[in-house]
Amino acid sequence: MSNCCANKSKENSSPRKFTCPINAQQYVAVPVKTILQHIKSPWLQTLDEDKYYFCDDPECEVVYFGLTGSVITKDELRTVVGVKEKSDETLVCYCFGVSKEQAKQDTKLKKYITLQTKEKMCACDSRNPSGRCCLKDFPPN
Repeated sequence: MSNCCANKSKENSSPRKFTCPINAQQYVAVPVKTILQHIKSPWLQTLDEDKYYFCDDPECEVVYFGLTGSVITKDELRTVVGVKEKSDETLVCYCFGVSKEQAKQDTKLKKYITLQTKEKMCACDSRNPSGRCCLKDFPPN
């Protein structure tokens, strides 16, 4: 007799957080769909059938890493990852193209993006390299 619970998918059996092989800090999972939106020439890439995680440490070159030790670094992406850069010209919001500098100078931007997010008019899960909502990355008012 087969056990219906014994054949869990990799998605369910993988940890929600995992340790970056470079900086030894724990980070949360990111969908492969997100990675495909940001890596150079995704049609030429072979991603492990891994669960991947997003490293947001600005001092670490790794952006994505998998359970089996695979890593994707900043130079392997076509997208500049704003949380990893010090420049105010980098994006804080990928859905609406808002830079860190714009977010600092115009408080209406965060209100607008918050409203659009509530209305489900964003695509953070694929446009943001972290795969998550950008609102937590906005500079304080």
